[in-house]
Amino acid sequence: MLLAVDCGNTNTVFAIWDGEQFLASWRTSTEWQRTADQYYVWLSTLMRLQNLDVQITDMIVSSTVPRVVFNLRVLADRYFDTRPLVVGKPDCLLPVDVRVDEGTAVGPDRLVNTVAGHNLYGGDLIMVDFGTATTFDVVDTDGAYIGGVISPGVNLSLEALHQAAAALPHVDISRPQAVIGTNTVACMQSGVFWGYIGLVREICARIKAERAREMRVISTGGLAPLFQQSEALFDAFEDDLTIHGLTVIHQFNKDNA
Repeated sequence: MLLAVDCGNTNTVFAIWDGEQFLASWRTSTEWQRTADQYYVWLSTLMRLQNLDVQITDMIVSSTVPRVVFNLRVLADRYFDTRPLVVGKPDCLLPVDVRVDEGTAVGPDRLVNTVAGHNLYGGDLIMVDFGTATTFDVVDTDGAYIGGVISPGVNLSLEALHQAAAALPHVDISRPQAVIGTNTVACMQSGVFWGYIGLVREICARIKAERAREMRVISTGGLAPLFQQSEALFDAFEDDLTIHGLTVIHQFNKDNA
């Protein structure tokens, strides 16, 4: 069994893949101080609660938080007797090219999303990921990663407003009933919601114009359905895009071992 781990800046997802389907997946907050023993106690307890009696033989990790990787490596070695593949490391092969400026380090999550998008939809894609940052990743016709755009995440923008302006409260993002807010919370929600609608539409339009071709827009991340419900921004939504990409990369490395 494969244990796929997607470690983001805010949350970490663990998923068990049997080669054909995911048997289970769990989400926890990302904390670099968490030890391998703590990971195992948490993970084994959840497996037991779901009556999952499986043996983990392989592990693959994508992490945007470098300090977390060490303890995940220890987890793999100590409890599963395996050496994990870590996306972005030289020994982890990718089934697609990366065509960016020499010396540029591309986030592993963006590479994994590119692999997943190409596997599911082919080339000429814009992958929009609503995470801690809102990222736009451009996939070439042959599946290569050729660059993208990084902008502040939705919740990050709201938190910045709250922290920088003493009179502005912390609010949750939701679709406002009207564009013109009649109270502070409604004004903030309208600014962020419609602001990001405009940001996604404009950036995608400019990418398509720059590439001079039709491109499909694929979204992922927890807030993507919120923005899709009122405007036809995306051609498709994939909830488990990064985890799917990890299984594709793992299989590619097994086939090319």
